[in-house]
Amino acid sequence: MSRQGKFKVPDEFRSIVLDLTVKYLMEQPKDVIEFALQHFSKLKAERDQKAAAAATSKPPPEENLSDDDEDDLPPKYNYRRKSVFAEAYDPEEDDDDAAAPLIYPKSDEQRQKLAENVKNILLFRSLDQEQMNDVLNAMFEKRVQKGDTIIKQGDDGDNFYVIESGTFEAYIKVEGADKLIHTYHGSGSFGELALLYNMPRAATIIAGSIGSLWAMDRQTFRRIVLKSAFKKRKMYEALIDCVPMLKALQPYERMNLADALVPKSYSDGECIIRQYDAADGMYFVENGQVQISMLGDHNKEVPIKTVGKGDYFGELALVTHRPRAASVYAIGPVKVAFLDVEAFERLLGPCMEIMKRNIDDYESQLEKIFGAKINMDDVR
Repeated sequence: MSRQGKFKVPDEFRSIVLDLTVKYLMEQPKDVIEFALQHFSKLKAERDQKAAAAATSKPPPEENLSDDDEDDLPPKYNYRRKSVFAEAYDPEEDDDDAAAPLIYPKSDEQRQKLAENVKNILLFRSLDQEQMNDVLNAMFEKRVQKGDTIIKQGDDGDNFYVIESGTFEAYIKVEGADKLIHTYHGSGSFGELALLYNMPRAATIIAGSIGSLWAMDRQTFRRIVLKSAFKKRKMYEALIDCVPMLKALQPYERMNLADALVPKSYSDGECIIRQYDAADGMYFVENGQVQISMLGDHNKEVPIKTVGKGDYFGELALVTHRPRAASVYAIGPVKVAFLDVEAFERLLGPCMEIMKRNIDDYESQLEKIFGAKINMDDVR
């Protein structure tokens, strides 16, 4: 984002997003979009109901609320006052050389197990290997006893936690009483919401048994996660600018696409796509080249074309809803940005007609190579 385009995120928006995120993590719905739609529809209905009630009775002016009154507001809405040390983090102003990376020693066994736990955390899936090493290095062990309070609802966020062992219970205040909303059994992570959204803790976590956690302090967490997300978006926005097809996207659509892309690397000769396999997504070439091949006579692969930086492949099976029509191999080291099928259908609607027109180009190329017209709908 350019310096002129920077803006402050309103606290009300932070509260709404935090509320949605907490409910999502609690319920883990399969259809995220449908869940969000129902959530916001309910919020709108509640707002309309309150507006109708307000028409018959005049509420006290909000600006007349005292500090004590504000403290009595439900936790869901009491986010207007920021913590004195809940500083905003600007990845654009962060100096990579300002501080040396933190390194906490670990045994090979500890590091391997931690790596297995961390790689399944959504926040870290887009990190490259160097960034993932920074995550593993920066985590320190915290042993707990049964009954220990790890984080407390309403407090400032200090650490992010990954569970090594033990049972942990998550509670939220509901009408003054603690309500158990989730129990972690020997795996999982928590504590990221307050750090990501610069908000107070949304829940209380208590150890249900003796256990062990891996923790990362707030500054390191924000620097690794938020700065890597910032770098990733800037890098992929530049990549998207190189793809003529994506010019059809609006700026906000291109930003969403940049956030959805996942980096993948392949070595020379490695198969990226196998002909006849089910399609899982499409690929944009960041660096290097790939060879696209199809099976011809006597089941022998015939090279179709070579694509490089700024090109894309794998969209054909997604457009036609067919198995992969060709195989793709890395030529030397290759870095690609992968877009899964769900994100493809959600984000690339405006580009669909362009991709459908490209099918005619593929068929023309195949006719020249194989000497006969091949209809891509007939490829099995």
